[in-house]
Amino acid sequence: MTTIKTPPELALMRESGRLLAQVFGMLDARSLAGMSTLAINDLVEHYIVDELKARPASKGQYDFAYVLNSSINQVVCHGVPDAAEIIRNGDIVNLDITLEKNGFIADSSKTYLVGAVAPAARRLVRVAEEAMWKGIAQVRAGARLGDVGAAIDRHAKQHGYAVVRDFCGHGIGREMHEAPEVLNYGRPGSGAVLQEGMTFTVEPMVNQGTRKVVTIDDGWRVETGDGKLSAQFEHTVAVTATGVEILTLRANEVVPRGVRR
Repeated sequence: MTTIKTPPELALMRESGRLLAQVFGMLDARSLAGMSTLAINDLVEHYIVDELKARPASKGQYDFAYVLNSSINQVVCHGVPDAAEIIRNGDIVNLDITLEKNGFIADSSKTYLVGAVAPAARRLVRVAEEAMWKGIAQVRAGARLGDVGAAIDRHAKQHGYAVVRDFCGHGIGREMHEAPEVLNYGRPGSGAVLQEGMTFTVEPMVNQGTRKVVTIDDGWRVETGDGKLSAQFEHTVAVTATGVEILTLRANEVVPRGVRR
């Protein structure tokens, strides 16, 4: 059942989102090349716990032992931090991080370009970010979830890419995963009606090749079925009376024209 957040609850979610945006701001100021994904995990955990006085919500969720997912190149999602996994010049890496403060959770991810990234990879990352914003631009009271998914899928396909269908956005609040599911494809005018006070994530995963994915033997890491690159972006948003509030918006982000705030 979809949970409608009260104004006091939205204020708490807004604070969680603000703090999570600071985590990405900290990462934006660092060079990731040469770091292990476990070192990034530990850096983020220290920052969330010691600097922000908050809780990394992913740690312990579904018996997951880390505070983030680190997904490099062909890894679509759920990459597990590892001391032996070093981020190299030319990689693209998605960092998916959650944070809980005062009982409410925010969730966001960003695909980083590390050093001299090939033009084809840069294009994929750009389109994936644009696809997220295309979905967010559909969010307003009275719209439908199908409008969000259709806008994401249409933008990816226009650029020759495929949207992963096995994973999707989700409601969020006191729990990391609440109703509704927010698919990254759909039919305009279909699906649940968006209501003021709903909070959920918009998080398209866009592949260079096939939309099919495979789960690796560790039971977590999901890769593209053909070994080609994948990129993802994610924000936690709230439906408002006039449009959308991006709860995890970072200080250096520019909201595209067409997003009603």
